[in-house]
Amino acid sequence: MTSSSDHPLPMTFNGAPPLSGSVTVPGDKSISHRSLMLSALSVGESRVEGLLEGEDVLATAAAMRAMGAQINRDSDGIWHIKGVGVGGLLQPQTALDMGNSGTSTRLLMGLIASHAITATFTGDASLSKRPMGRVTEPLSRMGASFTSSPGDRLPLTMRGACPAVPLDYRLPVASAQVKSAILLAGLNTPGVTRVIEPIPTRDHSERMLRGFGAELEVEVEADGTRIITLRGEAELRPQTIAVPGDPSSAAFPIVAALLVPGSKVTVGNVGLNATRAGLIDLLREMGGNIVIDNPREVGGEPVGDIVVTASDLKGVEPDPARAPSMIDEYPVAFIAAAFAEGRSIFRGLEELRVKESDRITTMAEGLRAIGVTVEELEDGIIIEGTGGALLPGGGPIATKLDHRIAMSFAVAGLISKSGVTIDDMRPVATSFPGFTTLLQKLGAMP
Repeated sequence: MTSSSDHPLPMTFNGAPPLSGSVTVPGDKSISHRSLMLSALSVGESRVEGLLEGEDVLATAAAMRAMGAQINRDSDGIWHIKGVGVGGLLQPQTALDMGNSGTSTRLLMGLIASHAITATFTGDASLSKRPMGRVTEPLSRMGASFTSSPGDRLPLTMRGACPAVPLDYRLPVASAQVKSAILLAGLNTPGVTRVIEPIPTRDHSERMLRGFGAELEVEVEADGTRIITLRGEAELRPQTIAVPGDPSSAAFPIVAALLVPGSKVTVGNVGLNATRAGLIDLLREMGGNIVIDNPREVGGEPVGDIVVTASDLKGVEPDPARAPSMIDEYPVAFIAAAFAEGRSIFRGLEELRVKESDRITTMAEGLRAIGVTVEELEDGIIIEGTGGALLPGGGPIATKLDHRIAMSFAVAGLISKSGVTIDDMRPVATSFPGFTTLLQKLGAMP
């Protein structure tokens, strides 16, 4: 499966027999992006095992190569990165094509902001609709300048500042990408850069920056606000990194196993960072039988094997404050809610409207198309569950080039009467190239 073809790749997913077996999912996308970037800013060679080899992460690798890093993959799947050191990024000779990756774009803007280079970012049709102002605004305060398309969108050209100006910045929205962009800019900025985070978001950047040798401290206030302080002009040391399985990708086999009657599935080696574990908490509240086996720590990140047994789920109204810990998992959580008993009400999800698609509207339209009763809210959605009755099915579902929409409705197809047709499965290659192969291994597809 690839998104390089110009032709859509429609696919129909039908009702499945009980799922069983043990599987692993691709490496964590957030950690994979950051592994490449921080290795490229180290002096010496880093080794990365388990890197997600989806198109988004490969876009990051290509960009770091374009700015001087030597990046190669050996025959054993180990990635070797020889860095240029903080401050050593070179002027890219061509535009940096980010494909569909908002993470690559926003984090690389942070890296470049404190280097004396100019870079142009381009992307596909979906990425070109996503606003970048939430990143360009604080980076402009640090001295970078931007020329963007209308609405702060791609294509966008930026000119970094060296020396950049250290910044004290309180995040106006909960966004790990904005936080990370500022911290990455702070690496080559003299003095102290400080980010104040009222609502905690995924903390991979903080963990990895410390692991690579940056002087970074996190202070947590009584109300939960996190104050992250980074001393600039850092010297990063090369590392050996084992990337755990991506919890956002694990969400799809986890939910499938919960919903398809009679299923029992183990998803091995999944990252269990508390800032990413919101979906597990939500599914347990709904009545899901989910057990963490063999908990351990790998490279500073908690990891475990997730054992899932099919369960009768009940509707839920989760606390909106949970949103940052499962922001990418809401689409498949909506599928679980559609199969649950009773009503589920999800609020506080404004962030979903500026993802690869407007995920609230796109999911609402898709759910209606397969026979689910939903009400779209400005900041969320209300879903009337079937109480375990098979979804009617239908389609084709308009995925809007959004990989998580495609995979979520694929899961819906496994609990449908007549199957669910997806208009285009190509976007799945951005984060989960082996998705359909994994479903086949579990017995979901012929």
